[in-house]
Amino acid sequence: MGTKNKVSKKLSKKSSGVEENTDEMMPKSSSKQNPGGHVEQLKRLQEKDPEFYQFLQEHDKELLEFDDGDIDDDAETEMDGDEIEDDEADEFDTEQLVHADGKEIKSSTNVITNAMADSWCSSIHENWSSGAIRSLMRAFRTACHYGDDTGEDAKSKWSTMSSAVFNKIMLFVLKEMDGILRGLLKLPTSGGKKEMIKDMFNTKRWKSNNHLVKSYLGNALHVLNQMTDTEMISFTLRRLRFSSVFLAAFPVLLRKYIKVLLHFWGTGGGALPVVSFLFLRDLCMQLGSDCIDECFRGMYKSYLLNCQFMSASKLQHIQFLGNCFVELLRVDLPNAYQHAFVFIRQLAMILRDAHSSTKTKKSSQKANQSSKEGHNTKGKESFLKVYQWKYIHCLELWTAAICAYSSEPEFMPLAYPLTQIISGAARLVPTARYFPLRLRCIKMLNRIAASTNSFVPVSPLLLDMLEIKELHRPPTGGVGKAIDFRTVIRVSKLTLKTRAFQEACVFSVVEELAEHLAQWSYSVGFFELSSVPVVRLRNFCKSTNVDRFRREIKQIIREIEANSEYTNQKRMTVSFLPNDPAAASFLEDDKNAGVSPLSKYVASLRQRAQQRNDSLKESSILVGQDSSAYGSKITESDENDDGEDSKGDAVFSSSWLPAGTPKAKEDSTEEKQKKKKRRKDQEDETAFDEDIVEDFILSSDDDDEGSLSDAPSDEEVSVKQKPSKEPSKKKGKTHRRKNKKRKRSNQVASAV
Repeated sequence: MGTKNKVSKKLSKKSSGVEENTDEMMPKSSSKQNPGGHVEQLKRLQEKDPEFYQFLQEHDKELLEFDDGDIDDDAETEMDGDEIEDDEADEFDTEQLVHADGKEIKSSTNVITNAMADSWCSSIHENWSSGAIRSLMRAFRTACHYGDDTGEDAKSKWSTMSSAVFNKIMLFVLKEMDGILRGLLKLPTSGGKKEMIKDMFNTKRWKSNNHLVKSYLGNALHVLNQMTDTEMISFTLRRLRFSSVFLAAFPVLLRKYIKVLLHFWGTGGGALPVVSFLFLRDLCMQLGSDCIDECFRGMYKSYLLNCQFMSASKLQHIQFLGNCFVELLRVDLPNAYQHAFVFIRQLAMILRDAHSSTKTKKSSQKANQSSKEGHNTKGKESFLKVYQWKYIHCLELWTAAICAYSSEPEFMPLAYPLTQIISGAARLVPTARYFPLRLRCIKMLNRIAASTNSFVPVSPLLLDMLEIKELHRPPTGGVGKAIDFRTVIRVSKLTLKTRAFQEACVFSVVEELAEHLAQWSYSVGFFELSSVPVVRLRNFCKSTNVDRFRREIKQIIREIEANSEYTNQKRMTVSFLPNDPAAASFLEDDKNAGVSPLSKYVASLRQRAQQRNDSLKESSILVGQDSSAYGSKITESDENDDGEDSKGDAVFSSSWLPAGTPKAKEDSTEEKQKKKKRRKDQEDETAFDEDIVEDFILSSDDDDEGSLSDAPSDEEVSVKQKPSKEPSKKKGKTHRRKNKKRKRSNQVASAV
């Protein structure tokens, strides 16, 4: 240890001495003016201190074995994306630019002209001039950072350009730079994996050109954050997507790209979400573990942010985000299982807390008032965590994932725990006001049962809905407005007493019960399976006084009995026992053909449900008005490179520049002032409004029901707020009249 410490101390001294000697003896360009100087110094070092020289041979042999010619190459690799060396570029720039007609062009030192851009592009096309490439990349950096308020960059000799030059530089770089970089690095024209990039880290080609790659990706990311036009952002992402494999060499840039892509995917309009998703998918497929975990978590978080509130216009957009997430899971199913297990476990823990709080609330009803209020508050918070859109959409998301990959061994174990969570959520608050939520849960259970070919007891959840008191009472609330159960999870007390709610409940129960029984309409034990539902349906027919409900229930009873007779006739001809494996293939051909009475009945019910949903769209709001354009705007050009030239020319044809112009800033300030005035006017108009909204209170739907209930639904709030608009206007008018009368009285008094 002592000799090693001495040698290390001597190493530090000798190395500093060698540096001092080289600084004093060698000029700045020692590699060119004095070749072989380093070798002579090492020979002198070997004669002067052989012990130290022997230590270098044992521990750092590469230091002694080098070539002076490599010094120039190493110096080039020190350049970063923002510090491109100016030697070759200056040589190219100082040359006089010549047009095709032979006329010389003199350009200003600070302005990038159209002729300069044309000269660079032609030089790159003709002979792949390295100076032209460097000059173009410096111009691209100037274009991307145009208008930044960071002060003048001393290293940048260009600061201004016109919008036409900006468009030309952006178009050429975005279209051609990927091919140029792949040509310089001698890579395939498209595709690639991260191993291909990592294998090049120690090569001379990468060391001399990696700064160009980083400059291209970094500056393009900067201008993406400045763009506001959706088509311009989409075109830029389409072109950058071809160079996504290069991000394997720059982890910091990779994280920034993922963050920007997730933002565009969750909040963008038009074709931008599709383009962003395709970019993210390519990153996960090409880079693998470097970004796939971050993409899974980021997309799940972005999905949750979009699911906090629900409306008819967001329905299709949320479905699109869920389909994208499910599609991304396909890239790495074993890794996706780990994330799915964690997220489903979180949902189970939230449901467990809600169930424990509701039990505590029921047991504490006989206690004093103070403890009761404390338990109510705690139960309300746990209860709202389950019965909210975010939680329900998470259940639907993982239901879609399990249904999509039900045949994969990685996702099969998740079907049972998710089924238990959905059943528990449906039974948490068994009141009529939460029937829309229960129906959503039942649809999820039917989907899981159909995809996994497993039996899920859904009929008790449906048949319990027919026993509520609201269905056996006359509709005192009138006809009411048609209800779309896809956009609500809770209805108001006024809606419970309407005819529209009663019909929607009965028709939904019939449709979902028929879906459940149709899955097993070809089973050997269908007669035993359907016996209890038939008994309970007949009891409902006897108890209800509504003729249209009786007709609906009698129709499904007839179809169930016809299907039972159909299966009984078929199973009279077989000889195997019910527990025989051959029972699984019973009526398999008929099942594929869909010839059972229940299958035909379910097909007619689906058509009726589709017509009802279409009528709701036409009568209220166009569902997915903005997000429905995703499928129409996305074309084959997102997957291929066909037609990109015409699109790019159309997109980059405006006078837009990054960071805008002073005129635009003045307009923005004027718009802000106008918005402030509008807000003040709105505040003055609504100053007399006296809208009253109920607090979040845990109570029952009726006096004799001991179930939980949370905040008023959207319908209740809208019903309470609508009448308040007219009184507010009347109050405002009377207030103005009083002011006018006061002014007149004051004028009269002053005149007197």
